[in-house]
Amino acid sequence: MDFKQIQELVKMVNKSNISELSIEQDKFKITIKQKDNEQPVYTVPAVAAPIYQPVPQAAPVAQAAPAAAAEAPKAEAKADNLVTIKSPMIGTFYRSPGPDKPSFVNVGDDVTSGKVVCIIEAMKLFNEIESEVSGKIVKVLVDDASPVEYDQPLFLVEP
Repeated sequence: MDFKQIQELVKMVNKSNISELSIEQDKFKITIKQKDNEQPVYTVPAVAAPIYQPVPQAAPVAQAAPAAAAEAPKAEAKADNLVTIKSPMIGTFYRSPGPDKPSFVNVGDDVTSGKVVCIIEAMKLFNEIESEVSGKIVKVLVDDASPVEYDQPLFLVEP
């Protein structure tokens, strides 16, 4: 398990009702706990094969949220007649079902309500994200294989 995966787990625990999460892989074990005040506690035993330093994520998470919030007003200010498809979860954004497969949607494509527009991977589960509106894709706001936050704008659609 690499550092980026640990960060994603911490973010998921922060945004969920989970009070404790433990994962064991080979000789590596990690436990992420939340205190009553929702501040996570990170524990990495000394027997872990790769040793990771516990890194509190409060500051980086706080910095990431304003960046995502700053992007949303820009997109809405450009075109007030456009509808935004937003991420319903934290995870990794994929435009296609596989590396050698075509994208679900491209700029200029028409989408209908219920059509799959992307996949978001969260904890090794691939979740198909469906459009809630019908219209034409005007802009893709996220790069393929990029991490996304909850409620982050993914696509702009002209109804």
